[in-house]
Amino acid sequence: MKLIDVYPDSFPDPEPNPAGVKMAGYQQLVRGECMRGKFRKSLATPEPFSPDKPEEVDYTMPDVFHTFRKGHRIMVQIQSSWFPLVDRNPQTFMDIYRAKPEDFRKATQRVYRSKSLPSGLVVNIDAARPR
Repeated sequence: MKLIDVYPDSFPDPEPNPAGVKMAGYQQLVRGECMRGKFRKSLATPEPFSPDKPEEVDYTMPDVFHTFRKGHRIMVQIQSSWFPLVDRNPQTFMDIYRAKPEDFRKATQRVYRSKSLPSGLVVNIDAARPR
């Protein structure tokens, strides 16, 4: 999972700016953590997901004291792989370190957001402004 600070479209470019860096819409990684879904219930007993069966995954990302400025947005990315930062994911329930090329499969991840299957994000906010 990645937590990203998205700068507003009106954000000014730095001065001087010899490289021509554009800050409007810039996406700054605030926090990135890897949690294998098969360990969502227990680190000792991995469990596969069932295809097309929605399941709750409760995950607490470690704290990061980041100030989101007025006009900035929060982006959350959930993905099944973060290669090459994290080892390749074969998308099959197996020992990843023993995966052979034929073990790798295409996969579709879904995040549900309906009334009956809501998704959510809890963000703790310290309203104190930096001095």
